[in-house]
Amino acid sequence: MIENILVVDDEQAITDLIEIYLKNENYKVTKFYNAQDALKYIEIEKVDLAILDVMLPDMNGFALCRRIRENYHFPVIMLTAKDEETDKITGLTMGADDYMTKPFRPLEMVARVKAQLRRYKKYQTMPTPDEAVISYSGLVMDVNTHECWLNGQPLSLTPTEFSILRVLCENKGKVISSEQLFHAVWGNEYYNKNNNTITVHIRHLREKMNDSVDQPKWIRTIWGVGYKIEK
Repeated sequence: MIENILVVDDEQAITDLIEIYLKNENYKVTKFYNAQDALKYIEIEKVDLAILDVMLPDMNGFALCRRIRENYHFPVIMLTAKDEETDKITGLTMGADDYMTKPFRPLEMVARVKAQLRRYKKYQTMPTPDEAVISYSGLVMDVNTHECWLNGQPLSLTPTEFSILRVLCENKGKVISSEQLFHAVWGNEYYNKNNNTITVHIRHLREKMNDSVDQPKWIRTIWGVGYKIEK
């Protein structure tokens, strides 16, 4: 089945450029120039991945991403006009899985789309019954439905957060480096040691799990090495 990529940007030249490169890779591309039309489309059509510009005429891309995350789990890539750390962190906080800074290289965009779709499909694959539910000391993760509970209470996680927590739980007692986590979630995409994406996602996981760096109940930081969940 051909994946449907939603592109929301009020600059037609940008959406047309993305469309050309993604169609060359046999993706279906659906373009919108404002957030409201995109939201209406998502309600009636299946979307496999969304590329959202931060600056939109009716609603900023962060708010649009937050609205999407209320009901949908497909990957979201944010486009930012300036290379500012606050924009990147805000996007990840709203539930985005990745971000790119304009102007971007079209081939890098294609590579990031492919990496996100590979990750998403990998964790949507139906596991065997023994693998379908991960349970550990009050934490329960249903891999089939991407639902998570902590001490009986539902835990709302983005797809990336779910994937990171799943990797850590599947490797209980082992220290997993940021690079290993990055490749487990994003596949073979190039890893930059200065990239703080994993750090940001770990921080959000801790906030949602009411965990702390100094006295961790779940995710322990092994300084200079990586992260682990104790056995």
